[in-house]
Amino acid sequence: MTATSDAPDASAAEPRDAREAPEPRAPRLPIRPELAHEEPYGAPQLDVPVLLNVNENPYPPSEAVVASIAAAVARAAHGLNRYPDREFRALRTALAAYLERESGVTGLDADHLWAANGSNEVMLHLLQAFGGPGRTALSFAPTYSMYPEYARDTHTAWVAGRREDDFTLDPDVAIALIREVRPAVVLLPSPNNPTGTALPLPVVERILDVARTSGPDGAATVVVLDEAYAEFRRAGVPSALSILADHPHLAVTRTMSKAFGMAGARVGYLAAAPALVDALRIVRLPYHLSAVTQAVALAALGHTDELMAQVASLRQERDALAVWLQERGLDAVASDANFILFGRFSDRHAVWRRLLDAGILVREVGPDGWLRVTVGTPEETAAFRAALTQAIEQESVEGRA
Repeated sequence: MTATSDAPDASAAEPRDAREAPEPRAPRLPIRPELAHEEPYGAPQLDVPVLLNVNENPYPPSEAVVASIAAAVARAAHGLNRYPDREFRALRTALAAYLERESGVTGLDADHLWAANGSNEVMLHLLQAFGGPGRTALSFAPTYSMYPEYARDTHTAWVAGRREDDFTLDPDVAIALIREVRPAVVLLPSPNNPTGTALPLPVVERILDVARTSGPDGAATVVVLDEAYAEFRRAGVPSALSILADHPHLAVTRTMSKAFGMAGARVGYLAAAPALVDALRIVRLPYHLSAVTQAVALAALGHTDELMAQVASLRQERDALAVWLQERGLDAVASDANFILFGRFSDRHAVWRRLLDAGILVREVGPDGWLRVTVGTPEETAAFRAALTQAIEQESVEGRA
């Protein structure tokens, strides 16, 4: 009698050659519909000798600053097995003291300050706390290109009004749009990016007065004065910090990326009424600011005098460059930042390309016909001037052809 078995044929159990197997079809990811065709944000990062496109401070930290940071990080490293100080009050206190000194304000303390990983995250916290579905964020173009992305990422509707032809903001036009839109948040960069223009405080105060009841359901609109470049403002141009105490719906944002030359540290912060700061504490991720970041920021603040001296030299370089551009027959917008918007070109991309071919990277941003250049070291500025002179000559020759 022949034995039988229910076991499957051994030959049938042998795996097929993987090369013969059809490729599995990748599942369709459930990305949010409004993100389906978006591209990640980013200015061009190209390996060229002179980088003048993202408004960085061109001066690296001095050996003294590096030594202080290294020592502070070493101390912090001994406790990296523990979570960082969640409220980072030592840093908030130091930032308050710095702002009082820099802007001549009084009455700031840790309860009025907030910080995060760059002013980008500070802005995101603001939109997370005050924006959201059914709410609107408003600004006035041309303006910082990341603002609509903060709105998109928080399901906040985005509305962009328009500035005047000279890039100023007509307060009557702005107020009419605020009353129409009833935004939860108004974003006002001052100095503005990409134009470099600062908002006069009387304009800001008129907007703040209307914003007391112009938000959703009659609540206030949070007015954000983005002062990322405030340390570069010209003499006599005040900071909105000077009116902060009178406006609990005002937030003034700053960064250590520009004036302090700490773009790689990613430290941004704001000053506001304690109740507004507390709203941001609700939406932040736990322990969002690392112990290392806190140590680096505190160490850098200890060298404020040295770092602000660099700011003074960059202001001088900016003003001299603006005069030089105007002497070449170009428009150069009066700037309170560490960059200049200049033009106008019939084909700005061609000029941008000629500069790039010469090893100079500037930013093709803002209204058509304009380019933006960051103020660099004297050597970088000299290289930019030489390359731009040649590019303009080429444009002139081609225009006559």
